[in-house]
Amino acid sequence: MEENPKLYKYGVAILLFASQPRQWSRNISLTEVDTFIIQVVGYPLWNVIYNLLFHPLRDYPGPKLFSASTFTIYYYRVRGLGAKVIPALHEEYGPIVRISPNELSYIKSQAWKDIFGHRTGGKPSFPKDPVQLGPNPPGSEGIMRSDDGSHGRQRRVFSHAFSDRALKEQESMIHQYVEMLVKRLRMIATAQKIDSSSKGAQADMVKLYSFATFDIMGDLTFAEPLNMLRDGEYVPWVQSIFATVKFISLSHAMRRFNLESLFRMLLPQSIKQKRQEHIRFTNEKVDRRMGFKTDKPDIWSLVIKNAGKDISNGEMYSNAGTFMIAGTETTATVLSGLTWLLCKNPEVLQKLKDEIRELGDRESLTITKLQRLVYLNACLNEGLRMYPPVPDASMRLVPKGGAIICDKMVPEGVTVGIPHLAAYHSARNFTEPMKFLPERWLPGAERFKDDQKSVFQPFSFGPRNCLGKNLAYHEMRLIISSILFEFDISLVDNDDNWLDQKNYELWEKKPLFVRLTPAN
Repeated sequence: MEENPKLYKYGVAILLFASQPRQWSRNISLTEVDTFIIQVVGYPLWNVIYNLLFHPLRDYPGPKLFSASTFTIYYYRVRGLGAKVIPALHEEYGPIVRISPNELSYIKSQAWKDIFGHRTGGKPSFPKDPVQLGPNPPGSEGIMRSDDGSHGRQRRVFSHAFSDRALKEQESMIHQYVEMLVKRLRMIATAQKIDSSSKGAQADMVKLYSFATFDIMGDLTFAEPLNMLRDGEYVPWVQSIFATVKFISLSHAMRRFNLESLFRMLLPQSIKQKRQEHIRFTNEKVDRRMGFKTDKPDIWSLVIKNAGKDISNGEMYSNAGTFMIAGTETTATVLSGLTWLLCKNPEVLQKLKDEIRELGDRESLTITKLQRLVYLNACLNEGLRMYPPVPDASMRLVPKGGAIICDKMVPEGVTVGIPHLAAYHSARNFTEPMKFLPERWLPGAERFKDDQKSVFQPFSFGPRNCLGKNLAYHEMRLIISSILFEFDISLVDNDDNWLDQKNYELWEKKPLFVRLTPAN
């Protein structure tokens, strides 16, 4: 077959450009058009060839389209479909999948210990992926983005505010907002009885749970409420959080492709303003809180009492913003998903109501008593498994020198993670994974003895696990048990696909309307 000299010239140029970019033009004569073709077509083509045939991860299982280019996985993530495609890839290719040229996804429990666990023998920890995390706000480095040393210091500072002792002191305040939620639900139940089609008869639990969790965390973080339960509407600051959710995955993608400057330039002015409003509101609230003394056992009272000046103003601002998102939206998400799952499984709902109502009265719904309710805890865990509030992975980078993950050496610089939804919905880890079966979490459940429960880490694992885990569990127990003690609930619309949602690192939740009937 006769060789095509033009193609041969391009092929040689691509190889030279890849291996010796500074000398390639001296080795072969090219026109400006030739150079443009190589830069636009040739270099990306060489990248694909390298990723498929020469990359250190070339032997890991995964679809060629994903292994060839980073574009593929981000095409799905930006469209809100990451939580759908990654479980499907694990179903087809196994517990370890190459989902991008330089990214590995794991759904084995051992990966939690290898990636997120305490490192011994002087081995470096896995840093968070800066592309996923994004840049620090100006002048601050909160607990989410800090290095190991700063993280340890800040965690010690805030551990007092999230201890069991602190939660007991904060219980009456949490009860206050739970009672406000129940009161609003009573009003809605009355309106439903009179005219179920009226606006006042709509019980959108997604919205109501958000009102409650933001009011609670607002009081804990700023020593004053946001008054959303009282007023029945979102404050602009919270609206600004929801308005920017869709841009999380997009900004992540832009950083991955080194297009963040272009992204910032093209970002709608309204979104930029909402982000600035969020930062300004948080900072002003912190400044206001630090300007007065209070007997309330809020976060800052406990921090100042136990840590003194071991935290900067910038760290206060950054962490307050973190608490107001991590401690609100995620809790409301779990409660929303659990409510739908309970309504779709009436036998489970009845069993849970019976356990809660056996306590006798609302005054018995305390943190201490509720944490002993075995079936309540099983339902919460199963809700978290079926509908984790953050379905995707928190990504880490393999440290210098590489590291062993699931018995195999992985080169340094590789992005690794454990996607919650894929791990929790895999038949490799759980019996009948797509069924809502709280019994799997009960002691001695023989049917589920082979479940890999150690893969279930909704609050992460290791030294950087979620500081607010206990608060979240207590809050969820108090809210769901108070509602089920007071009301019988059912879905207004028998939506079989409510959990079928897009995700942009957080779920894009649909409204969830329920019918409320006061319990006898």
